[in-house]
Amino acid sequence: MTDPWLELCRAAVADVKGVLAAMPTRAEREQVVKRGEGGDDTSALDDRAETVALRHFQRDDVRIVSEEIGTLGAGRYTVVVDPIDGSQNAERGIPYYGLCVAVADGETVDDVFFGYVYDFGANEEWYAARGGGAFLNGAPLTGAPKDEIEMLSLEATKASLVGKSLEVLAPLTDRVRVMGAQAITYCHLAAGRTDAVVCLKPSRTVDFAAAQLIVRERGFAIELFDDPPLAAAPLDLTARSRVVAAGSARLCTLLTDALRGA
Repeated sequence: MTDPWLELCRAAVADVKGVLAAMPTRAEREQVVKRGEGGDDTSALDDRAETVALRHFQRDDVRIVSEEIGTLGAGRYTVVVDPIDGSQNAERGIPYYGLCVAVADGETVDDVFFGYVYDFGANEEWYAARGGGAFLNGAPLTGAPKDEIEMLSLEATKASLVGKSLEVLAPLTDRVRVMGAQAITYCHLAAGRTDAVVCLKPSRTVDFAAAQLIVRERGFAIELFDDPPLAAAPLDLTARSRVVAAGSARLCTLLTDALRGA
């Protein structure tokens, strides 16, 4: 039997695909239409994608937290939605952006029991259920990061942050990737495609609430190193901490110590 939350996420994906098809050009997608509750400018694509995605989760028993609209409603469940993770990629036609949904039975990250990430570029569907494992395109997720950091993914919006961080991170890794969609990047770690991830700017739970469950269900490590513990982070739109993730807590500590000493 298919999880009803999974079916709602798939319906939202179908509608967002319709929005993407109806807005194929950069000019259409990146036009700023308002300022979102998360503090960033809201593009026409973000606005329309949020509208069509959220309608699948608007129920009497749901509190919605979304990047553009803020908090809506109240109820037994909290549903955290990032309608377009990697907005700038999507606006420019770079095929690395996705829809993220986290469902919780409380108000903190540790209460998330279902996490979903859909990568529109690769057409890959990632999801996890608390205590039930993590999946890619319906099959149990396999693969694992290496015991040492051969490939490190960085997430940041400014080249200056990347340049400064590499002064201390470069000696710890062989290769670096900067892809521009935080949640999808955590999913790649969960599949062992990369070995560690560092988000170089303070993140909101809407940015990682879904993907963190996929990482944790694989038994890998992810933490807020400016404001731990990750498990206690409220499901809201306040940016609190940079994030570090890897195959083990030891590697997370290695990266954290390097950045704190910078």
